[in-house]
Amino acid sequence: MSAPPPPAVQARQLVKTYPGGVTALTGMDLTVEPGTVFGLLGPNGAGKSTTVKVLTTLARPDSGTATVAGHDVLRHPGRVRRAIGVVAQKSGADPMATGRENLQLQGRLYGLRGQTLNRRVDALLDRFALTDAAKRQVKGYSGGMQRRLDVALGLVHRPDVLFLDEPTTGLDPEARTAMWDEIARLAGDEGLTILLTTHYLEEADRLAERIAIVDRGHVVAEGTPDGLKGELRGDAVHLELREPVGAAGRTLLTGALSALPGVHEVLLDGRRASVRADDGAAAVPALLAVLERSGVAVAAATVARPSLDDVYLRYAGRRYSEAESSAGADPGVSTEPVATTAGGAR
Repeated sequence: MSAPPPPAVQARQLVKTYPGGVTALTGMDLTVEPGTVFGLLGPNGAGKSTTVKVLTTLARPDSGTATVAGHDVLRHPGRVRRAIGVVAQKSGADPMATGRENLQLQGRLYGLRGQTLNRRVDALLDRFALTDAAKRQVKGYSGGMQRRLDVALGLVHRPDVLFLDEPTTGLDPEARTAMWDEIARLAGDEGLTILLTTHYLEEADRLAERIAIVDRGHVVAEGTPDGLKGELRGDAVHLELREPVGAAGRTLLTGALSALPGVHEVLLDGRRASVRADDGAAAVPALLAVLERSGVAVAAATVARPSLDDVYLRYAGRRYSEAESSAGADPGVSTEPVATTAGGAR
């Protein structure tokens, strides 16, 4: 019996600190199997972009190891670069060149020439619906067209692993949906390994076969989206309170709510309360009664099936929206366009 193929991406205990003492990675572990779409999900500032920079040889970790397509990112960075395609948050396309010229230049950097290059460029322009705009300067492209060109640039040399770092940030809903459809086709038609970083819960839920939820520089939960949601028993009940609950009252109220039959994982934070309940609809009257006896007025109550937001709440101890609003930018996010080439990174 033949041995299973090695992981397409593997990272072990990556640590990365930037000047000024800003720690972006605090022991990142990651395993991505070949031919899968793997989602790295977390709020802005969680360390996703720094992880991608390390895996694509654009940053060196302070400690830890990583391999991509079987190549060590520190010992054989050139081999890694030839095996990957990268779509960074900032476009790597030359805005003054045409779409076709950008693709031809990228192909030449990877050693493609003549009819082989022309056929590859034509195929990518057609695939990403850019043929009619191929002779136009990229500076005149819409946001959606630019992102499609960015993905095409990452695919010119037929990489083993494609990194998509926040590929739909800044796109309108229609362009975002179109990009999701194209990513799904890439994975299905070509069996490409795709590592996708995103802070959109819906994007990870829709596209990724497996996800790793990242918070404060390390993975706090990993699995399939359905599997992670399935770990949460029952329903999610979210209560919006009219006034925030103080620290002393929060302890007493948490204990009272937790004592209710069928209620689990109570979290009180300011003006919001979240609980897990075996039967959410049946639990609401009892929850409201406890809050009323405690002098806490409720403005609204909702019951829903488990979501990735609830998974994040369970493992990170805070709501996803709160993590987004409180986090700073990942120091690994570059303000300059980045593209990888066969000869190195630029």
